[in-house]
Amino acid sequence: MHDIIQQLDEKRRLARLGGGQRRIDAQHAKGKLTARERIDLMLDPGSFEEWDMFVEHRCTDFGMESQKIPGDGVVTGYGTINGRLVFLFSQDFTVFGGSLSEPHAAKIAKIMDRAIEVGAPVIGLNDSGGARIQEGVDSLAGYAEVFERNVLASGVVPQISVIMGPCAGGAVYSPAMTDFIFMVEDTSYMFVTGPEVVKTVTHEEVTAEQLGGAITHAGKSGVADRAFRNDVEALLMLRRLIDFLPPSNKEKPPRRPTADPADRVDTSLDTLIPDNPNKPYDMKELITKVIDEGDFFEIQPEFARNIITGFARMEGSSVGVVANQPMVLAGCLDIDSSRKAARFVRFCDAFNIPLVTFVDVPGFLPGTKQEYGGIIKHGAKLLYAYTEATVPKITLITRKAYGGAYDVMSSKHLRGDVNFAWPTAEIAVMGPKGAVEIIFRQDTGDPGKIAARTEEYRQKFANPFIAGHRGFIDDVIQPRLTRKRICRSLAMLRNKEVNNPWRKHGNIPL
Repeated sequence: MHDIIQQLDEKRRLARLGGGQRRIDAQHAKGKLTARERIDLMLDPGSFEEWDMFVEHRCTDFGMESQKIPGDGVVTGYGTINGRLVFLFSQDFTVFGGSLSEPHAAKIAKIMDRAIEVGAPVIGLNDSGGARIQEGVDSLAGYAEVFERNVLASGVVPQISVIMGPCAGGAVYSPAMTDFIFMVEDTSYMFVTGPEVVKTVTHEEVTAEQLGGAITHAGKSGVADRAFRNDVEALLMLRRLIDFLPPSNKEKPPRRPTADPADRVDTSLDTLIPDNPNKPYDMKELITKVIDEGDFFEIQPEFARNIITGFARMEGSSVGVVANQPMVLAGCLDIDSSRKAARFVRFCDAFNIPLVTFVDVPGFLPGTKQEYGGIIKHGAKLLYAYTEATVPKITLITRKAYGGAYDVMSSKHLRGDVNFAWPTAEIAVMGPKGAVEIIFRQDTGDPGKIAARTEEYRQKFANPFIAGHRGFIDDVIQPRLTRKRICRSLAMLRNKEVNNPWRKHGNIPL
């Protein structure tokens, strides 16, 4: 018995060593942690339960029969983050460059199947050279097995990908189907075709970082939700994100005690909106002053910055926040912001997270670039997402809410549950000046008349009371009482139940 135990310990030691000390040192030299170091940092101490430590590939081509390493390039299992169950896989670049083989894929598929069955998030730490070339189509079949699980798990359990090294070719489509993607600056990249292929086909000279680095995807393409400086920061922020999310679509969002009173009054909000309607202000100031303890986890902060999305808490419970940002493009909706917000709204709805929407939107961004890019269909994505959502929806209009953009931003007409406005709100078809120049086109040559008409229009329509008369605004509130009124509304809606008509699925305007 003693000999068997010694053999077991030796096998475990070899498996934990991965590709060997030399390759571990090479990983550290690149500023990267190893697969197991990442797991130790991410999970609660001592909580990791590993599966399939002794799995090996079965390939016998190209001399592979003599190159077998236990674990086959991926570490899988489950553990806890702040006491809450998660399933995970961590690709080991020290073993065959983290390349995916058929057994490697089967290990990932196994933990994803269990996660769906028990209702717990799936976290993937990606660091792989792609498909294992020596296995040919078997490795491609392995990718498809993982893709299938990504699709089946979507909207059932949260899926989070952390790109901590290379992720190229077909490998990018698994992270692309997960709910959130984190990347690490300078050491991670994602692209379908690499710089050499791009150069051959299009004659463009581009580096891997420019083509698919963390900054590129966090700021330009919108593929990544956040970019972090190193592995440690990425994993610590992952732990923070998990704290906001329920384990599955069958659970309510997590609650945690807070010392921040629900009826807290903030008089500084009374002066947040500038007197000049064309002057911007920072919507993030409103968000941080209204939520619990100013703790806001922003999603995609560098992409489509004219809209803000992220997680916060109200009275200890998670909420999703969507807000126009007047500091960027005056808060207009465009293609990128519509896509960004629509995806976030659909995630929150899938996982029972109430939505709080702060509105200051002058309309959709005009121009040929937007029209040719399909703003009509992209804008409809946000409209579709808000209408479909059955979670509690609280909306506050702070200033401008013009035209179709007013409708789209979680208005009462799209089944908004509670819709508030500040006294500074302007709810109209368009801004006063533009409206007057259309209605009184004959007076455009007389600045005095136009100014008078503009003020008349502003007094009559550019305020929240016409919408209030129709019941489209539930109340016009004092800015200082915003937190109190939102908290009360969320408490009232806590047991809300509404069902959409039965269907296999809708056909969102993709």
